[in-house]
Amino acid sequence: MISEKLQNAINEQISAEMWSSNLYLSMSFYFEREGFSGFAHWMKKQSQEEMGHAYAMADYIIKRGGIAKVDKIDVVPTGWGTPLEVFEHVFEHERHVSKLVDALVDIAAAEKDKATQDFLWGFVREQVEEEATAQGIVDKIKRAGDAGIFFIDSQLGQR
Repeated sequence: MISEKLQNAINEQISAEMWSSNLYLSMSFYFEREGFSGFAHWMKKQSQEEMGHAYAMADYIIKRGGIAKVDKIDVVPTGWGTPLEVFEHVFEHERHVSKLVDALVDIAAAEKDKATQDFLWGFVREQVEEEATAQGIVDKIKRAGDAGIFFIDSQLGQR
């Protein structure tokens, strides 16, 4: 059985994951409007991945005898700048999510819930990859400059 404290914390993370999904969807819409279909595709995939995290966390709570909840999801921004600025925002957002996941692991440890710690470590490992991927895209966009931005767009469209 999952503790109420841990259940509530994971439920908050479910909302954060859903917000992240909406954030990436908003970025996708923006990129599509701006003519960057590859970036838009990448963001749609990212949005789906974040929603998958929310589903996985809800399923986990239920398996542990808890109650999964969907809380209010705040509105996400709709206006963005250059592709570089958008992906810098993605990188910063992923760093923020990493801190949220780390805090969940800390709560699970304090609650002495090893099963939940094990479950959450998968997200810790994934966040390492997410941050590295976002930073890598930022670096590529910086190196590509204006002349190479459509090449990067095309590459990300193959995700």
